[in-house]
Amino acid sequence: MGHKVVIFDISVVRALWETRVKKHKAWQKKEAERLEKSALEKIKEEWNFVAECRRKGIPQAAYCKNGFVDTSVRLLEKIERNSLTRQSLLSKERDKRRSAFVFELSGEQWTELPDSLKEQTHLKEWHISNTLIQIIPTYIELFQAMRILDLPKNQISHLPAEIGCLKNLRELNVSFNHLKSIPPELGDCENLEKLDCSGNLELTELPFELSNLKQVTFVDIAANKFASVPICVLRMSNLQWLDISNNSLTDLPQDIDRLEELQTFILYKNKLTYLPYALLNLKKLALLVVSGDHLVELPTALCDSSTPLKFVSLMDNPIDNTQCEDGVEVMESEQDRQHFDKEFLKAYIEDLKERGTSITFKILLNEYTGFCALMRHI
Repeated sequence: MGHKVVIFDISVVRALWETRVKKHKAWQKKEAERLEKSALEKIKEEWNFVAECRRKGIPQAAYCKNGFVDTSVRLLEKIERNSLTRQSLLSKERDKRRSAFVFELSGEQWTELPDSLKEQTHLKEWHISNTLIQIIPTYIELFQAMRILDLPKNQISHLPAEIGCLKNLRELNVSFNHLKSIPPELGDCENLEKLDCSGNLELTELPFELSNLKQVTFVDIAANKFASVPICVLRMSNLQWLDISNNSLTDLPQDIDRLEELQTFILYKNKLTYLPYALLNLKKLALLVVSGDHLVELPTALCDSSTPLKFVSLMDNPIDNTQCEDGVEVMESEQDRQHFDKEFLKAYIEDLKERGTSITFKILLNEYTGFCALMRHI
């Protein structure tokens, strides 16, 4: 007796599934209509819209009229577009207002300041660099609103005593000029926060009157001829950054721990043979950079992994000249070499900060010479 085999026509199967599909679509349509009419769904939509507006900083008055929330996407885009336009206009207006108070000058064609500058006593910032200007005129005392004097890489040989009249001065940068002294009147600029006299090569001291600068947090006197840390610097109670690298220091004062706020201390390329234990009293000191060639004694706690201090010892391998590809020797100016060294160290310190490690370490940069030589050929 054989088996019975049931055979269906394909049209019957297709009709069965088409019926089921129609029923499912009809159910979906009813469900969509129900949700569309649902107050709960409307509330949810409004809530999401309000949340989005708040996230983008759009004021409630812009999308809520008489207690009703307009959830139009076009409205949101329009509000956002208007907001961006308004922010752009405000930014341009701020830049325009700022430029009216800023004086900028650069280029070796300038040997003196323009005469018209004397009349612009409303200026708050001077940015003068890479010129052949040698003198800052005494009429600078007229600029009572001055906040920033940025004068790097010029030929300035003298600062007038009248600079002490700038009671609102916050930053003074006279790096890589030809200064041999700093006027004691600068001590009258009681709001000064940043002082950069690096790379002048001939500075040997800072006037004691600078002890009055209690707001200073940054001092850079690198690449000069200081034989010791200036007394006035030790009295700057808020000092956080001190760079006295590339000078003629043979020791550090025993009261260096007076600088209780000091966080970064850069000493490389001096003639230090030891580091005082007083450094361990600087509880906020986070980075200490020295030259390792002359050191014979240092507190072992500086390399203790229990402290957050980053102790960096650079092998001191100065390069005074280099060779071009054609074999002709090229002597660099001392200022150019010092500027290059500072830029290198600045980049290196930034790299340390980016790593963000709190582990104490000592690094001997034996490749420093090779790196400098390479960069000079680039």
